[in-house]
Amino acid sequence: MRVLASLATLLLAACSGEQASAPVDEPEQAVEEASPEQTVRFATYNTYLNRPAEGVLQTDLQTPDNAQARKVAEIIQRMAPDVLVLNEFDYDEAGEGLRLFQENYLEVSQNGAEPAIYPHVFVAPSNTGLASNHDLNSDGVVTTTPGSREYGGDAFGYGEFPGQYAMALLSKYPIDAEAVRTFQTFLWKDMPGALLPDDPATPEPADWYSAEALEDFRLSSKNYWDAPVVIGETRVHVLASHPTPPGFDGEEDRNGKRNFDENRFWADYIADGEGGYIYDDRGVAGGLETGARFVIMGDLNADPNDGGAVPGSIRQLIEAPAVMNAPAPTSSGGAAQADIQGGANLTHVGPASEDSADFNDDPERGIGNLRLDYVLFSKFGLRQQEGAEASGIFWPGPEETHYDLIGPGFPVESSDHRLVWRELVIIDE
Repeated sequence: MRVLASLATLLLAACSGEQASAPVDEPEQAVEEASPEQTVRFATYNTYLNRPAEGVLQTDLQTPDNAQARKVAEIIQRMAPDVLVLNEFDYDEAGEGLRLFQENYLEVSQNGAEPAIYPHVFVAPSNTGLASNHDLNSDGVVTTTPGSREYGGDAFGYGEFPGQYAMALLSKYPIDAEAVRTFQTFLWKDMPGALLPDDPATPEPADWYSAEALEDFRLSSKNYWDAPVVIGETRVHVLASHPTPPGFDGEEDRNGKRNFDENRFWADYIADGEGGYIYDDRGVAGGLETGARFVIMGDLNADPNDGGAVPGSIRQLIEAPAVMNAPAPTSSGGAAQADIQGGANLTHVGPASEDSADFNDDPERGIGNLRLDYVLFSKFGLRQQEGAEASGIFWPGPEETHYDLIGPGFPVESSDHRLVWRELVIIDE
């Protein structure tokens, strides 16, 4: 029943430039068909199911009693998305971790919640923990042995082993994996006007990375996926990504600038005439076709008002001409938690009810809670369902049901991020 795209044909050499995908098999039972104005729930969730060493996640998921995974699964079951992007889910070539999570957690009722069955999944390699063979963190050493922060700093995307902090797509509808486009190998320098970081200690511009490093340096810290989901006779392009967090750098702001350009990538991809420079891992050039339905989902690591992102990073997408200007999803728990935790949250400009991540609140060293996780959708062919259930963030307040799945912040009960969802109606144009 499960279409596991990582089996057999998924894993290709990360530097080969080939497409990482596999064909979709038809399930044995009938797939739910879209009716006129079909309503579909799209969601994104940074699950925090990353582990400190390769293989640890698979070990944790071999039995159905990992406390964190059970709470993550229950949140998914209670929100019941139809199409779901998972961030920070460690990748393995055989897809064993995802298979175990589905079989031992999602497909098993958690505290009476309805099991979550996803017959179709897509996974592909990530740039996280993939050795670059360059000194990307400028510490004077090229670290090529996995298992340390120094190695992670020299990897194409931060990760102490290949596949750490990766992502997955789960769907109740078929994924046209033959048509999936991935952009793991797209080079940062090939983006016109790229915000390449500058070494403040030298007079030369944009020279934090050597010329040799820039010939190999990939824009995405993980990967970009354009995955068409087939809903009846309609195709909706799920545009999934997880840009690097701004911060964890220095005056050069290399991560902040990369985050800005990682978000700009989708803005150019969906804009008529702006994405012609983009090429995918198969070498096919161009952005999304005009008039295509799309949903941009993921932990995009940029708050429109607060935090350390380069100003305008996420507004490139929120305010993109092709993106519907819909109200942001909210929760009662985000606002309540900001009041309870105080600290850095007291200086924030953006509404706490829109926050989707619970971070350090220390007024001196913390950044507080932020809006980082997004479900954005095209003006063409989609509209948001009306009413109270149109969108939301799973963040119950201290007095509300299921607060135990979230907790007060630290230690983390399930994830330091919250599941964000929108109920979208597919309409004929």
